[in-house]
Amino acid sequence: MKTIEYLGIILIIIGILLIIFSRVMFLFPNLFKFLSKGDIIIKNENFTFYFPIATSIFISIILSIILTVIINIFFKKF
Repeated sequence: MKTIEYLGIILIIIGILLIIFSRVMFLFPNLFKFLSKGDIIIKNENFTFYFPIATSIFISIILSIILTVIINIFFKKF
């Protein structure tokens, strides 16, 4: 298989995983309501501002590790 075909397969798998994850979030909304100590919440009488900076950094690190492993598995030069 060519490299571009592997990329297509990876994108399809990522899309399927995102669909499954969104369905789980829809069915169980309280499952993902967690706050990190680094997240910013400003509550006022008229609005609530939530900026999940620590959670975003954590998710970015985890996704970087996962994608690095996937790329090393599929695109490893022999």
